[in-house]
Amino acid sequence: MAMTARDLRTDDPLDDFIAREITLLDVTKRVHVAGRGPAVIVMTEMPGISPEVARFSRWLRDAGFTVYMPSLFGRDGAVPGAEEGGRVFQRACVSAEFRAFAGGQSSPVTVWLRALARHAHGECGGPGVGAIGMCFTGNFALTMMLEPAMLAPVLAQPSLPLNEPAGLEIAPDEIAAVRERLEREDLTVLAYRFAGDKFCRAERFRAYAEALGPRFEGRVLPDSAANTDVAPFFAQHVVCPHSVVTAHLIDEQGQPTLAARDEIIAFFSARLGLARAAS
Repeated sequence: MAMTARDLRTDDPLDDFIAREITLLDVTKRVHVAGRGPAVIVMTEMPGISPEVARFSRWLRDAGFTVYMPSLFGRDGAVPGAEEGGRVFQRACVSAEFRAFAGGQSSPVTVWLRALARHAHGECGGPGVGAIGMCFTGNFALTMMLEPAMLAPVLAQPSLPLNEPAGLEIAPDEIAAVRERLEREDLTVLAYRFAGDKFCRAERFRAYAEALGPRFEGRVLPDSAANTDVAPFFAQHVVCPHSVVTAHLIDEQGQPTLAARDEIIAFFSARLGLARAAS
């Protein structure tokens, strides 16, 4: 997939995105937008929109999507530093927007993100919207399925709640409603994790599978597939393979992480009509 290479070791100016202040439900957040085509919402992992997260958004843009990348925490475009990233993580853990340690309920910020999906669909048209959550935001794409415009949820290493390996960061009535919709509309959920991930363990994927049945498609990558040349935040605070399509992705043909990226793009293309448009 052709894209001008950028240095992942320096802060990304995000100068090929339009930084928009979007107000929904009386709450304003900065959202970086790029591309044309059906909308896909990219929700950053900890500790913010890193150069690797931006790279993933550019891959989606170049595949024919309009990317909406909301700023949820951290310093946009920053290389994940150990100390700064640690402070961002600590603040997010006590923020009222997130439920870092509470299973069985959704983070309040997901209400705003559902409104963003509705807004993006109105701007971009097409059959609906896709979304990917990563790490701290990993489960958000599932809760967003309560919004009818959302058609294609991807969960990359969903890590909340942090203190309960088998916990699901969504209320029981909400996940029941999501499963009913998945079955009614013949939709599926894609999810990814590394086998040795200590933040998103096998117990969580088993819980998703139990809650969603065959509508949940979990992918587990071998630890040997993870990039080991990572930014200081990951080297110090994330001492296991974790970020499937960003920090731990190896951008080389034949690599399982690159195959996961391609599968996600194909999933969005099929659900949002790009595959039909291209055929």
